[in-house]
Amino acid sequence: MAPDDPPPPKRATEIWTPSSRRLTPGRRFLYRCAVPVALGLVRFWWASCGRLRVVGDEHLTRALADGPFIPVYWHDSQLFCVRYLLQQRDRGLRLGFLISPSVDGELPAMIASRAGFAVVRGSSSHTGAHTLRAYHQAMREGISTAVQPDGPSGPRHVFKLGAVLLAQMLSRSLLPIATAARPAWRFPTWDRFQLPWPLARVAIAVGAPRRVPRGLDAPALEQWQRDMAEALETLEAEAQAALKD
Repeated sequence: MAPDDPPPPKRATEIWTPSSRRLTPGRRFLYRCAVPVALGLVRFWWASCGRLRVVGDEHLTRALADGPFIPVYWHDSQLFCVRYLLQQRDRGLRLGFLISPSVDGELPAMIASRAGFAVVRGSSSHTGAHTLRAYHQAMREGISTAVQPDGPSGPRHVFKLGAVLLAQMLSRSLLPIATAARPAWRFPTWDRFQLPWPLARVAIAVGAPRRVPRGLDAPALEQWQRDMAEALETLEAEAQAALKD
C-alpha cells in the first residue's frame, strides 16, 4: 500500500444476493490463495505510480455533504479510480463495490471483502429486487457503493440502464469519475483495461454529482444513459489534459 493510503478497515460488510451457481471446493481454495497475492500486486502498483493528479475534487466534497452516493467509472479505469476513492476515508467516505453475483464475480468479491470493504452482489445491467434491497441496505449503513456501468462484460463504454435506475429508485446521486495515465498498457480484453507503467503519471477527473429525477419515461432514461456516457468521456479527456500540465 502506498504511504499516503490509510489502512483499510478491520471488518468488511458483506451484502449478498443469491446466485444460482456456486464455486467448486477446488476453485474456492485456489481463489483464497490468490486473494493475498492479488492485493499485494494492486498495492505495489499503486505505490509504483506515486501520487495522483486530481481535477474536480470539489465535486467529491459536494457529494459527501449529501450522504451516500454512487461513484461511477468505466471498467477499464477502475484500478486508480478505486485508489482515489480509498484515499478519501479521512473525509468520511465509506466505500463499497457492486460485483456480479455470478461465479466470475467471486474472486473480486473475495478481494474486496479481504481488503475490508462492503460488497454488494448484484448487476449493473438489471435492477432486480435482490440487487435493489442489498443496495438499499448498504446506503442505510452509509456506504457509497461504486458501479462500473459498462461491466461486468461490456459492451465497452456503454452506460447501462441499471446504474441510472439504481440512482433514481434510491434517490442517490451519481458521481462520474475518470482516469488517464501516461505511459500505460492496454490489455487485449473486452474493456481494454488500462494499466499504467511503473512511475507513470496518473490523473483523476471528478465530475459534478447528478441526481436522476423520478417519473422519467423510457426515452428520458435512455437520454440519461447517453448523458452519463458523454460525461465520463469528457472527464477522461480532462484527465488526459491534466497529464500535459
